[in-house]
Amino acid sequence: MIPAGASSERLHRVILAVADAVIAHEAELSALDRAIGDGDHGLNMRRGFEAVRAGAGEIAALPLPEALQAIGTRLVLQVGGASGPLYGTLLLTLGREIATDGANLAPALTAAVAAVMARGRSEPGQKTMLDVLAPVRAAVSAGGTALPCRLPGIAAAAAAATVPLRAARGRAAFLGERSVGHMDPGACSAALIVAAGCRAWEA
Repeated sequence: MIPAGASSERLHRVILAVADAVIAHEAELSALDRAIGDGDHGLNMRRGFEAVRAGAGEIAALPLPEALQAIGTRLVLQVGGASGPLYGTLLLTLGREIATDGANLAPALTAAVAAVMARGRSEPGQKTMLDVLAPVRAAVSAGGTALPCRLPGIAAAAAAATVPLRAARGRAAFLGERSVGHMDPGACSAALIVAAGCRAWEA
C-alpha cells in the first residue's frame, strides 16, 4: 500500500522498500505456500517485484494514480498463479479510484478491496489475502492518529489470524482440515507489503 500525498522521492522510497521486503522474504513465502499450495508464491512475488523495482524511478515520477496502475500492470504481467491478477486488480483499481493528492485514500482502498473480492469470488474469513486487506481497509477508513505506525501491527495480527482458519478458496481449499494450522501465504505477503510501505513512508 502506498499512502496518500506521496512526493516523487517518498514514493520512490516506498516502492523500493516494498519490493525489497517481498524479494527478501521469497523463501518464507514459498515455504508457507508449499504447506497448502503450489509452493511458488515467493518465487512469483519476487519476479513481480523485481520488475517493479527495476522501474521504480520511472514509476515514482508519475502522478500517484498512474504510478499505482503501473505497479499493478507489472504485477499482472510478471506474477504467476492467482496472486498476479489479484494484486494487479488491487493496484489497478486503487490507481483508477484515487485522487492525485491521495486525499480520498479510504474510499479508493475500499473500492480496490471490493474489486479483489469480486475478482477472486472470495471474502474475508476464507484464508486469503483479503484477511489482511479487509482489516487494513477498515483501519484506514476509521482513520485516527499515527495510522502508518499502527497498520503494520494490524496487518501482522491479521496474517497470524489466518493460521487457525480452514481455507475456503484457492488450491488450499482442496486440503480441507489439513489447511488449518498454516498461515496463508497471500495474507503473509500482503502484511509484508503493508508493513514495508508504512515504515518507508515514516522514515
